[in-house]
Amino acid sequence: MLARGELEIHGDDATFTARDAGGRALATPDVGTDNDLSAAIDILIGWVESFIDRPLDAVGHRVVHGGPDFSGPVILSAETLAALEGLTPLAPLHQPTSLAPVRELAARCPGLLQVACFDTAFHTSMPEDARMLPLPAALTNDGKLRRYGFHGLSYAHIAHRLVDLSPRLANGRTIVAHLGSGASLCALKSGRSIETTMGFSALDGLLMGTRCGQLDPGVLLYLSQAKGMDHDRIETLLYHESGLLGVSGRSADMRDLLKHRDDPAVTRALSLYLYRLKLEIGGLIAALGGADGLIFTAGIGENTPWVRERVCADLAWLGLRLDPDANTRNAPLISTPDSTVEVRIEPADEEIVIARSVRHLITRH
Repeated sequence: MLARGELEIHGDDATFTARDAGGRALATPDVGTDNDLSAAIDILIGWVESFIDRPLDAVGHRVVHGGPDFSGPVILSAETLAALEGLTPLAPLHQPTSLAPVRELAARCPGLLQVACFDTAFHTSMPEDARMLPLPAALTNDGKLRRYGFHGLSYAHIAHRLVDLSPRLANGRTIVAHLGSGASLCALKSGRSIETTMGFSALDGLLMGTRCGQLDPGVLLYLSQAKGMDHDRIETLLYHESGLLGVSGRSADMRDLLKHRDDPAVTRALSLYLYRLKLEIGGLIAALGGADGLIFTAGIGENTPWVRERVCADLAWLGLRLDPDANTRNAPLISTPDSTVEVRIEPADEEIVIARSVRHLITRH
């Protein structure tokens, strides 16, 4: 990989940063503050082509939802783009954001090869029982109402890395904890997903930064009937006002919360976060019939010893033994030699999965 960069647009502010393969900051242009996606992409593509001193061959995109039909990376055409836009009701907040840059690039560079890589695709290996929703067949027969799972690009990276890091885990039963602002778990058996905590939507499963995680559907009926909340109000509540932020009343940022553990509301939020995490890990252990490994990844998973320490303490009944010093140092291997469960930290790298997919499709194309 020659360089890694990020273009962020927050309201009226946009920033572009890039680093070379050695981690050194590269000179980048000012992308402006007018929140113009088209102009920002123009600047970004111009910079990339100047950096590599040649026109781009292809661009890869992380697309949140592939629906029931897209089980692997695809070259984007007008037809596939239309099909993906048709999946917007399955991910109304994420899908439009994923596809907007695709449309902009297609308008700017009509001949540029574009590839979509899906967060849902990795979980197509889940067995039928893990995919099904307990709803009438008349609603589910078209295949759209089902459990999909997300963070698949992150899990695909971990599964790929385990082949070199730990053949035992690559061929065994491994639970991967993708703990960031959004969070989920995945049960890997021989590197394939057999269960995950997110289901039909990215709201399911673990308590997250601002998302609720698993919630009794009766709560939504109550909010609608007794509190008069309409669809849009409930959507905002579940995606943006719940989770760590909602329970603590303070922040969605784990780093900030850990600095204010003397606040009773923060203590409650952290306690619930760990409880939900422990509970969901237990469910995946049952699905796997045991566990040989536990991998922590993403922002919280990679950088928060306090969370890992408490999660692993609650799993001591498995024979899991944590090395406190290695855990404090965020070392790659943080379990002791006598631990029956191998515990590792592995940096998330969804981009490398996308890059490999694009290269593969370019070769075939």
